Amino acid sequence: MAGLWVGEAALVTAGRRGRRWPQPLLRSAALWTLKHVPHYSRQHLVVSRSLCSVGYDSNEKTFDKILVANRGEIACRVIKTCKKMGIKTVAIHSDVDASSVHVKMADEAVCVGPAPTSKSYLNMDAIMEAIKKTGAQAVHPGYGFLSENKEFAKCLAAADVIFIGPDTHAIQAMGDKIESKLLAKNAKVNTIPGFDGVVKDADEAVRIAREIGYPVMIKASAGGGGKGMRIAWDDEETRDGFRFSSQEAASSFGDDRLLIEKFIDNPRHIEVQVLGDKHGNALWLNERECSIQRRNQKVVEEAPSLFLDSETRRAMGEQAVALAKAVNYSSAGTVEFLVDSKKNFYFLEMNTRLQVEHPVTECITGLDLVQEMIRVAKGYPLRHKQADIPINGWAVECRVYAEDPYKSFGLPSIGRLSQYQEPLHLPGVRVDSGIQPGSDISIYYDPMISKLITYGSDRREALKRMEDALDNYVIRGVTHNIALLREVIINSRFVKGDINTKFLSDVYPDGFKGHQLTENERNQLLAIASSLFVASQLRAHHFQEDENSRVPIVKPQVANWELSVKLHDEVYTVVASISGPTFSVEVDESKLNVTGAWNLASPLLSVNVDGTQRMIQCLSREAGGNMSIQFLGTVVAEGQEICVIEAMKMQNSMTAGKTGKVKSVHCKAGDTVGEGDLLVELE
Repeated sequence: MAGLWVGEAALVTAGRRGRRWPQPLLRSAALWTLKHVPHYSRQHLVVSRSLCSVGYDSNEKTFDKILVANRGEIACRVIKTCKKMGIKTVAIHSDVDASSVHVKMADEAVCVGPAPTSKSYLNMDAIMEAIKKTGAQAVHPGYGFLSENKEFAKCLAAADVIFIGPDTHAIQAMGDKIESKLLAKNAKVNTIPGFDGVVKDADEAVRIAREIGYPVMIKASAGGGGKGMRIAWDDEETRDGFRFSSQEAASSFGDDRLLIEKFIDNPRHIEVQVLGDKHGNALWLNERECSIQRRNQKVVEEAPSLFLDSETRRAMGEQAVALAKAVNYSSAGTVEFLVDSKKNFYFLEMNTRLQVEHPVTECITGLDLVQEMIRVAKGYPLRHKQADIPINGWAVECRVYAEDPYKSFGLPSIGRLSQYQEPLHLPGVRVDSGIQPGSDISIYYDPMISKLITYGSDRREALKRMEDALDNYVIRGVTHNIALLREVIINSRFVKGDINTKFLSDVYPDGFKGHQLTENERNQLLAIASSLFVASQLRAHHFQEDENSRVPIVKPQVANWELSVKLHDEVYTVVASISGPTFSVEVDESKLNVTGAWNLASPLLSVNVDGTQRMIQCLSREAGGNMSIQFLGTVVAEGQEICVIEAMKMQNSMTAGKTGKVKSVHCKAGDTVGEGDLLVELE
């Protein structure tokens, strides 16, 4: 079972006068989930005075029909705004996505090919045919896939179809990291020292790395999203990094060109949202703090950044706008910076598309960025001036992935969502998702489940709401990373704002192990588990009582339930008694009162332990009484590489756990492999 397992098992036995109940298994994990809310349009922030300020003028004509060239949560996000603007939408989908949420939300849907992205969502010919067939006047590409593909934008222009994004010049200039760095220098934007040309081979990579000085960052010229990026600290790592990055870049972007630049150790990753129109206007919409990352991919984002002062914020914003104006940028885009401990900032790259984490900017500014992109694409000027852009409150986003956080902070997982419920009943919560119960997380696409966003009047409130939202998020059927997300947002360093891009490896040097229980939390868990067990036993006896039963049922008259609970291989003696909805539980010479509604049919159980409110989840319950619960959210190497797996477009190196000779190899290049498959045998 995925998630935070507080204990391997908690064996609970009940005894009175020598009598023992069957031995149910109580497990504590860190998963969060709920039941899917079928109102797909409920991706908005439920409260938030800022989002309420968004206006949709029905008299302002833009497009009659827009094709959304994407899938999943971002396709749903774009369709939602189109509906508010009175625009009909066309969804495209692969054959395996025929029943996806974005397909159901759209007014029309066209299948563009089989599951592999190269044959569907990257199939420009099929997409152009779908545009022709449906009469769509414009295309919104979302992020990823064709969103930064200049050839796609050219094809649309040739067909007299509007691309909702910047023009091909800006895509070309900013999409190429080498060219964008030169443009940034010319625009007086701070840049990182490095080699501005294309690295030809591994030998040249080593030579350049030595000249720059280690450590260096090797990254794909046409890349983004953390793909095609490697840090090298010596010659050997540079050669390996060149090989991995070029392969990954070719696989993800169809372009294996690489560049090398100085790696700034322990930086923050802070980006600035920009918005430009076709009339020479451009704005910066404040910053987003994106330093919590694994494998150069963002995990937790927030706006604004706790680290920046107003002077640095303004300087970064003005440089971002200067770069946008240098390429006549006309859409929403993001300029990313690395910021050192002294608030020196350096241009990293510009993403010429809507960013995954754009919702946090929407929360604090009150703007709908998709709406702004559509208006700009139609030719309207921006409605706002720089002085109009506020910072109202604080917003935090957690990327919820179908990943195992105990393996390299998140290796992709696949499966089918057997149960799914978003925590939209809580105040200040927004969920951008594109799934429903029964949805498959497959090997073909990014394993993102949703983007969970919380908003508050300040950072403290936003983080508390995020903690509650994670506790109330029900996801069953796939492994997910909620345990890691919860630990990050309650970590003392994170709460103080003491973060950088190495946060995860610094805080968890031996890998993520889940929540480490304090003594008080341990006692709370034991008390809750015991109360839940007794409640389930009493419920079972209640259903056995049938006045028409031919076999008389003897009611157990139990005043005190003597329980033996095993947690972390330790056995604890617990005594529980009940009075109405409250259990009194003696644990380790202390007495705890546990009160709850004890609705055992619900996936969520809210309990109060001596004044402390806890949300737990009953993950499973067997007929024999065994149950697993969730509490507080909760390769290895002598170094020789033995094989490489490509999972979700990321190259994952497998290393030998011990010295040995390869006996046999059970896979070949190109094979699809799953978790637990035997790949290589050693002897």
